[in-house]
Amino acid sequence: MKNITQAFGTLYHPTNALVFYQTDERNRETYVEHFDMDKNGNPINAHPLTEYEANTLIKAFSTQTKKEKSQEFLKPKGILPTTILHINPNAENGYVMWYTKSMKRQMFFTENLEIPNGMAEIPAMLWLATQRSLKIFALANNRRPTEKTTLYYAPFFNVYENGNVCMGTVDVNIQKSASVEEFTEKWEDYFFNSYFSHLMNEHNPINGNCVNLWKGLINADKNFPKETLKKANKILKALLK
Repeated sequence: MKNITQAFGTLYHPTNALVFYQTDERNRETYVEHFDMDKNGNPINAHPLTEYEANTLIKAFSTQTKKEKSQEFLKPKGILPTTILHINPNAENGYVMWYTKSMKRQMFFTENLEIPNGMAEIPAMLWLATQRSLKIFALANNRRPTEKTTLYYAPFFNVYENGNVCMGTVDVNIQKSASVEEFTEKWEDYFFNSYFSHLMNEHNPINGNCVNLWKGLINADKNFPKETLKKANKILKALLK
């Protein structure tokens, strides 16, 4: 006869059992009895469920739920979008790199900049985000970037010279169960739905005056002037971790 025991999966043995009792009343009361199991799988040693046993059970369910959610982190809902360039799905320090083509976006500015809120064309962009932080750069065209693609400073306020974005008072809340599509969409919304307020550490991200640039683009039927983009002296590969 052929030995097929090696083809079996992990064998689980019953160790405990719970029996729930309820009163037959409108306002039902519940009583839980805990059983140990003998080597033959028979329930023995019946006793009321203790607080310690209940907490152990809650902890086991909680750990399993967290594990299941972390396994879903940055998984695509379907076919991976072509805009995604790189994914590190690690539940603790995972990140996504993606790009967006030039488009019109709603933009908001604080009163001190004296720039009206409104729609404006933005250049193609490269995004790199973890669950808590965002880094952005501009791209010279809408072609899918490669490791050798030259990066430009993102022509926005609230962005440091190294590309890190100051999110200010924005409440960033991205769940461990977020798909890659939800992750990238949320970060884009966080960035453009926050108010642009000032240049970071006197870093001017463009060739020219940043305030005048956006005053001229907001609510105007104009293409983003690519000649204002300033090289960041790095290529995409430098961002890969």
